Amino acid sequence: MKYCQMSAYINHIATALPANLTDQSQIADFMVTHLQLNKNEERKLRVLYRASGIKQRYSVLRDFGEDLNGQSFFKEEVEFPTAKPRMLIYQQHAINLAEEACNKALNESSIKKDQITHLIAVSCTGMYAPGLDIELVDRLSLPTSTQRTSINFMGCYAAFNAMKVAQNIVESNPSAKVIVVCVELCSIHLQEKKDDENLLANAIFGDGAAAMIMSSKPGDRSLELKSFYSDLALSGRDEMGWFIGDHGFEMKLSSKVPDVIKEGIGELTNRLLEKIQLGISDIDFFAIHPGGKRILDVIEEKLSISKDQNFAAREILRTHGNMSSPTVLFVIKSLFNDMTKEDDQKHLLSFAFGPGLTLESAVLKTHIHA
Repeated sequence: MKYCQMSAYINHIATALPANLTDQSQIADFMVTHLQLNKNEERKLRVLYRASGIKQRYSVLRDFGEDLNGQSFFKEEVEFPTAKPRMLIYQQHAINLAEEACNKALNESSIKKDQITHLIAVSCTGMYAPGLDIELVDRLSLPTSTQRTSINFMGCYAAFNAMKVAQNIVESNPSAKVIVVCVELCSIHLQEKKDDENLLANAIFGDGAAAMIMSSKPGDRSLELKSFYSDLALSGRDEMGWFIGDHGFEMKLSSKVPDVIKEGIGELTNRLLEKIQLGISDIDFFAIHPGGKRILDVIEEKLSISKDQNFAAREILRTHGNMSSPTVLFVIKSLFNDMTKEDDQKHLLSFAFGPGLTLESAVLKTHIHA
């Protein structure tokens, strides 16, 4: 008997954003005031913000705009908020964004709520229990028997792990229907530190959510998960980190991260493509996690990708910033939404990066019949 390998498909991707949209220059104004920067520090910060490749970012907080009307969370007090009030903000707002993204995905997909068998909730910017997974079962009216998995504290590459978990589920159970949701509230973890790493982190991160419906059968428009490859660049282990402190979650983000990625991206790509006997010339679309402008620059240089080929990543960075785990799904969705029947059976190469220094990669194949 010939063994037939079951495939896993992304049948739909939907996104959700908080209501507060602020221009990058306004956020810079906020940082100058609330971090009490001197003239030299202000000049350095404004150069950083202008060079970020970001025009605007979204937040669940109203703090960063001009019209606060007494709604500021980061009040001008002796200390910034401790971890507890930040987690209360997370508990209040993360579920709303996650629910919105899931409802969009379900409403726009042929797969209905009562068919969902598994839920995977992804986040690294907050934690509580009973958590997002249980709240979503309730709010979405999913079966209480829905099997739940939480993927926490993995950072910007966590969506890849969620896809791999979902792939294992549907390949072992062809009748399974999985909903994956990634939600991050990066903006609630602003730190008052003035070192370069914190100024960089404060300059690029925003809030958002993305949800995927996955199954073992392609729809009229689907993405097939063809191959994954993950590696660790241990030389960059100390260049990126995410730690729980007394005043919220603290990001360690070195300016050396793009150099570490540049050093490892070639071998990562080759090993991924070798698994499915493809070359870089066989790739039709690129969905790169826009962790920062320099990261996109070095990958384009190393893989000989043009800015036009990498337009989707640069545009998401420009209009949303880095939202951590959902960001790469925003990029994939942007690309997939513009595809037509002529783009059927094409290959999409995707990357994401995070603490470790973790390098994640995937090849997806398009199935477009409508």
